[in-house]
Amino acid sequence: MGNFTSSTSVAGSSCVQYVQDMVSQNCVVIFSKSTCPYCKMAKNVFNEIGATYKVIELDEHNDGRRMQEALAQMTGARTVPRVFINGNCIGGGSDTKQLHQQGKLWPLIEQCAPCCASSSDGSGSGQFESAK
Repeated sequence: MGNFTSSTSVAGSSCVQYVQDMVSQNCVVIFSKSTCPYCKMAKNVFNEIGATYKVIELDEHNDGRRMQEALAQMTGARTVPRVFINGNCIGGGSDTKQLHQQGKLWPLIEQCAPCCASSSDGSGSGQFESAK
């Protein structure tokens, strides 16, 4: 279900830049940890609605700890998941689930570029990035 890509280590100050790049290049980005139940909750919501998303598993990334600090700086929270839609942090797993239950999640995704709002381009849902 996922496309795995690897990248080299992201150096200190460029962690913020890496996060910003991922968020600006993908409609939906989930900064996650592979064993976190709230992260799984967020991914399940996007799977249920068939939305394409990018996952960065911080516990499998060389610079995961520094990226988590960069996310804390950027969003005011260091907990995972940190879910971004169309460049904006919408919060974590519970926030994502609540937006979906309120019918507010899909409209946020629809505001993204047409290539990202559906999986009709063949990219599928759940694009994973795992870097070691």
